[in-house]
Amino acid sequence: MTWPQSSTSIHTYLWEFLVPENGSFDFGTACDQTKERFSKCLRCSVKPLGEEIICDTFSRRSFIGEPQAVISLRWQKPSIVTLNLEVPVQPHSESFFNLDTARVIETELRKNFNATRSKVLPPLKRGGPVDPYRYLNASDDRLLEYDVEEVLADVQSPFQKVEILKTKNFGNLLVLDGLQNLAESDIVYTETLMHRGTIDYMNKDVLILGGGDGALLWELLKEKPSFVTMVDIDDVVMQLCKKHMRSACGTALDTYDGPNYKIIVDDCMKILKSYIDDKKEFDYVFGDLTDIPVSDAPIGQIWDFMKSVLALSLQVLKKDGKFLMHGNGVSSEPALQMFEAQLAKLQVSFSRSNAFVPSFMEDWVFYQIWKTNSEVHQNGLPE
Repeated sequence: MTWPQSSTSIHTYLWEFLVPENGSFDFGTACDQTKERFSKCLRCSVKPLGEEIICDTFSRRSFIGEPQAVISLRWQKPSIVTLNLEVPVQPHSESFFNLDTARVIETELRKNFNATRSKVLPPLKRGGPVDPYRYLNASDDRLLEYDVEEVLADVQSPFQKVEILKTKNFGNLLVLDGLQNLAESDIVYTETLMHRGTIDYMNKDVLILGGGDGALLWELLKEKPSFVTMVDIDDVVMQLCKKHMRSACGTALDTYDGPNYKIIVDDCMKILKSYIDDKKEFDYVFGDLTDIPVSDAPIGQIWDFMKSVLALSLQVLKKDGKFLMHGNGVSSEPALQMFEAQLAKLQVSFSRSNAFVPSFMEDWVFYQIWKTNSEVHQNGLPE
C-alpha cells in the first residue's frame, strides 16, 4: 500500500533554548515574544490554543496561526525551553516557512530569552507521499533521514514487510521490517562480509543462509567457486530484488538453478538439519540473516534463532571451514560484546572487522568464526 499522492505534508520544526536559572526568565513574557515573532513570520494573527498549563516542573502554552499552524512553547524548569511548530505544506509547492526562517526565529528568540545556547532542527516531514518512508534508524536507534524519490515496492510477504525505495544518494534501497538491508551503493557491505581479496573461494563449496537480495551470491559467483547453495525463506524479496536491485544482484536471481549454484526457497533451519543428517559439509557458510539483537541479555526469540543457526552451521563446516556473518553497527557495542561473550563460551575462534556502509550511515561489524577443534555445542550457544 502506498500513500495518496495528494496528501498534505506536515512539517515539524523543533527549537531548544538554555535559559538562565537565576529567575530572570519569565515564561509569560516569552509567550508574548513567541506569539509576536510568529505573527510576523506566518503573516497572520496568532491566538492562544487552550489554557496555559502550569505545574511545579514545567509550564506550557500552545497557539494557533493560519494557515493551520500549531505552535507550542514549553518551559522545563529551571533552564530548558522547547518550541515546536507544526505547519502544513501542500504537494508540489514551496513552503512559506522554511529552515532559513526558523533560524531567524532562533536568533531573535535566543536574544529575547537571554539564552546561553540554542538550536533548531531541520523539519520532520510527515503525511506526504514519501514521508512515511523517509525516516529509518541507526543500530542504536538514532534517527536517519533518507532522500526518497519514489517507492518502488511496498508489500507484506508471508514473513516480513518488504520495501524498496529509490533514493538520490544510495540508489535503490531494500528495507525489511523497517530496517535497512542493502542499497545499490553498498558493495562494501558484501565485499567485507565475504572478505574479498583475503579468502580464496575458487573450487570451494559455499552455503549462504539468507541473502535474499542476491548481492552476496552474485559477487561470490565471480570468485569461481565449485558450487554455491543459497537458502532463503522469502521468495517475495528475491522476486522484487530481481526487478529493482539488478545492479546489486546482477542475473543471479533470474534462475534458481544455475550451472554452479542453486537457490532453495525454504527454512534454513530445516535445510541445515537435513545437511547434518546427510553429513554434507561446506568450506564456507554465510549467515546473511538477522542482525545481532540489541537487548539487555542474550535471550529472546531472535537470540534463540541466531544461536541455533550458528550451532547448526558449525556442524556442516569442514574442519578448516569458516562461518561468516554480519553483526551490527559499531554504535551498538554492548550487543556486540554480548555476542562475543557467548562465542567465548564455545570452542571456537573468531575475528572481527568493520566497514562503513553508505546506506546504513555507520560502520558495520562483520565476523569470521571457525572451530578450534571438532567438538562444538549441538544445541546452540550456551546461556
